[in-house]
Order: sequence, then structure tokens, then C-alpha cells
Amino acid sequence: MISTNLEFFSAIEVQEKDQTTHDFVSWIENFNAFGTSTRTYRIHVGKQPVPVYVNEFWTSKQRAAHSLHEVSYRACFKPQLPRFFIDRLTTEGDTVLDPFMGRGTTLIESVLRNRFAAGCDVNPLSRIICGPRLNPPGMSLIASRLNKLNWDFNGEVPETLKVFYHTETLRELCALRSYFHKKGNEADATDNWIRMVATNRLTGHSKGFFSVYTLPPNQAVSAERQRQINAKRDQVPDYRNVEELILKKSKSLLRDISLGDLGRFSTYGRKSKIVIGSAQEVEGIGRGSVSLVVTSPPFLDVVDYARDNWLRCWFNHIDPGAIPIWILRNIEAWSNAMTQAFRRMFVLLKKGGYVAFEVGEVRNGKVNLEDHVIPAAERAGLIPILVLINDQAFTKTSNCWGVSNLKKGTNTNRFVLLKKP
Repeated sequence: MISTNLEFFSAIEVQEKDQTTHDFVSWIENFNAFGTSTRTYRIHVGKQPVPVYVNEFWTSKQRAAHSLHEVSYRACFKPQLPRFFIDRLTTEGDTVLDPFMGRGTTLIESVLRNRFAAGCDVNPLSRIICGPRLNPPGMSLIASRLNKLNWDFNGEVPETLKVFYHTETLRELCALRSYFHKKGNEADATDNWIRMVATNRLTGHSKGFFSVYTLPPNQAVSAERQRQINAKRDQVPDYRNVEELILKKSKSLLRDISLGDLGRFSTYGRKSKIVIGSAQEVEGIGRGSVSLVVTSPPFLDVVDYARDNWLRCWFNHIDPGAIPIWILRNIEAWSNAMTQAFRRMFVLLKKGGYVAFEVGEVRNGKVNLEDHVIPAAERAGLIPILVLINDQAFTKTSNCWGVSNLKKGTNTNRFVLLKKP
């Protein structure tokens, strides 16, 4: 249990004496932007005690995130989270890596903050969803390309998908799917943008999606489950114009782009790197070139990405069964996998570079993942600096804060900050 390995204290002495670490720790110790003071304790799980800081460091009340981030993906974090570490632990022109990149929040936020971005994910959908947003085309190019497409499809449409789509909408989707398949590697930035938006609009719960009402857009239910939803709601798929919805979503995603952003895309976005593969074997990124890693790894058998993304995989001609996504069912397997990932991060990091590693939420007090991350990181040669808990659940009752609240912290982000010596 969490209470067996912590002690409260009023201040700490940072073992790493460099100025960046000192300034960062001092800043979070004195943080009070949202009306609460930072609370601090120590945990004893590795070679030395590690300080833990708890406060509302970034908040769900903040809506100051760039419109480019508005692409749904299962288990993604808010842009404010990587921004918190990027702004304080890197400088312009540095390289930021996310080896479990998902929808690419860290990469996009890095480019928007004048940093080079690098990402890795075993799921090829990550490149499809993130890549086009690192250097987006203008609306005129998108509209012109859509206008030139042949939306007629004379082939067979999948009968099973008619529980999601009106027949004519499905024909338009099949025409678009066939177009991308024929394009292959010849697809340009505008093609890739349109494919990204279409992939994001496949299923959802509003008129902005191609499908009839279904579960939220970061997952896809089975066809049988959709039949049950249709029956319960007494609904049948209505016609949705694919071209119009792609234009509408594109306009929404691009609404915040400024002249400064265009320069950032040209300088940093085009030169960023996305690798499809295992985080344990990231290739194509220079050794000792990364200043900061910000990432959220797969947690203990929580999310079935293959099942959630089967419809996105169909649209993009991807076999979901062939994607070697980790499903780690016990803490020993998870810790071993993280050790291997940390070893690769160690190679890619500069001397003095940082890793901000999300460890998930407390699972009813049974598993505290930072207790396992810290030893795994130490085995890879990284030094634990601190644990940072962004607590949004108890900020209104901070005077009642205590150990028991941490066991129920379902509205927290928990990060271990590590450093390469």
C-alpha cells in the first residue's frame, strides 16, 4: 500500500546540483498559480529516497490548447501536460522525443514551442494521425483536392459496415479508401491530411462524424454492438456528406494557425521524425540527440488498441492483428518492458537530458506504478529526480489532503522525472 513507503517533509535537498534541475524543483515547490500550495513527501522504492510533489500544476479548466490537437485518440493526454515539461526543461531548437507517441500530442506541442520533434509508436495509425499535423496544408489546397476526387464507387461495399453508415456515405468512404490505397507512397501532404481527417471522422456521437450515433470517437465498437445501439436508440444511419465533413473538420483544426506557426512548421515540423516500431528499438534518431522525453506508456492490460481501432485499420488497409502492441498483463512483464525502453531512451538522450514518464493513476491503491518505474529506470542507468502528481481531484479541499486521497486519485496525472547523468 502507498502508506508503507512514504514520509512527509517540508523541503528537500536536490542531489543533482545543475541549474536547470534546481530551478525546476524550486519552481514546483513554490507553485501556487491555482490557489493551492505544493504538498511534498518522499517514497523509498529505489536506491535512494525520491521526493514527490503534489499540486494542480496544469488544469482541466485551461482551454489554451492549439486547435491542431483536436484529434481524438484513446488514452491520450492533454497538450498542457507536455508543454509543462517542454517549456521548463528544454530550450528552442532542442529535440523532444515521445517513444509511445499515440496521436502525437508531444510532437505537435514541441513543434509549436520551436523544438524538433521525434516520435515512435508500434501502431502505424500514429503516423497517419500525427504526421500531417506537423506540417499542415492550407484550406485552399484541401478544398481543391477534395473537389477533384472521384467520389463514385462501383465496387462491393462491406455489408457489415452498413450498421454505421448510410449506403451512399459508405460508398464515398470506399471511394476515398480506394484512392489512398492506389496513391500509396505517392500521396502528398494534402492527401495525407485528408486521410488523417477522414480517419478521425469515421465514428462518433455527433453530426460531425460519418457514422450514425455510436460511442465516442476514440474507439470503435463491433458491428454487433452497433446493431444493439441502433435498436436501443431506434436509429438508422442517415446520409453524411464525406467531402463536406472533411472540409468542416479541416477548418476547425486549422483555425488557430498563425504566420508564426507556418514558420515553425517549415523550420521544425518538416524536419521532425516519426518511427513506426518498438520503443525498445527506436531507430533513425541520433544517439545523444534528445534533450527531453515526454511519454505515456501502455499500462497494465488496460486498453485493447487493436479492438478499438479496427475500423480505422480497415479504412487504411492495416491488419490490426499484425500490429505487435504490448498487452502486459502483470507488473513483472510491464517492469521488464519498461527497463528495455529506458535503456533505449538512455542511448538517445544527451548527457543531462530528462525523461518525464507518466506512470498512470493509482489503481484503487493496489498498484502504484512509480514504485516499479523508479527501479526499472535505475537499472537502465537513469537517475530519478522526483515524482510529480498533478492533482485535479482534491484542489477544492486541499486542507483535508492526506495519504488516503492519493489512493483515490482518479483525476491525477503522475509523472516520474528522470535524468541521464
